[in-house]
Amino acid sequence: MSVDCSKVKPGMEVAGLTDVGCQRENNEDSYLYWEPADEEEFRRKGRLAVIADGMGGHEGGQEASRLAVETVREVYDQAFRDDPQAALVESFAAAHSRIQDYAEQHPVFHGMGTTCTALVLRGQQLFFAHVGDSRLYLVRDARILRLTRDHSYVGRLVESGIVRAEDAEKHPQRHILTAALGAGRDVAVDGAEQGLALQDGDDLLLCTDGLWSVVSDREIEAAVNGNAPAECCAALVKLARQRGGPDNITLQVLRIGPELHPSS
Repeated sequence: MSVDCSKVKPGMEVAGLTDVGCQRENNEDSYLYWEPADEEEFRRKGRLAVIADGMGGHEGGQEASRLAVETVREVYDQAFRDDPQAALVESFAAAHSRIQDYAEQHPVFHGMGTTCTALVLRGQQLFFAHVGDSRLYLVRDARILRLTRDHSYVGRLVESGIVRAEDAEKHPQRHILTAALGAGRDVAVDGAEQGLALQDGDDLLLCTDGLWSVVSDREIEAAVNGNAPAECCAALVKLARQRGGPDNITLQVLRIGPELHPSS
């Protein structure tokens, strides 16, 4: 699976890559990049990128992540009025319900769920929504900033000061999630309270924990700064595999160019 760069409108360079890793038989990650074909719709809705890491067994995880990215795209498109953030939150709520309905109809998939992180770029304004421990990074002026927080047991320990941030990514309980689409009655979606202004040359990177659990933020930063998006994706997947590739590895890189369409 890869992003079809020929279908990306001017003003953005986009690449994505997913890999099963070295120790898994199935790939339970999913991702997509979408933008409306119609120019007026594109100006209103912007560009959408989504990444998801499924859980609940081989087929259950695959189905959950697939349902998440497809539902977020579909509902974002259909529910959009003139507020990207509200449409993203609505799309996450729909994906949460759809995954639960699917598990109810297919009892063998009981317990299925998925992380999900999605971003929208409208003009040079960034909006995002997030559940789980996949991540969204911003790389600007050769410095990396994580925009999402991990909804995980260890994430809570870090926030409370019990575990140091530098120790969290090696903690034996780092994969225990405290929130996921499809899990629990309700889902609390993190996001941007208002659009974040971007600038030419900014890079956005979405990734699952199959990358960040074995590759440091500084290594991600170096790969983004030193490569075109497609080369960056290939280099980071290669590095994660060299580190043992214990999980599926999926990422997307979006580089902001000087010809973004205006938001109105």
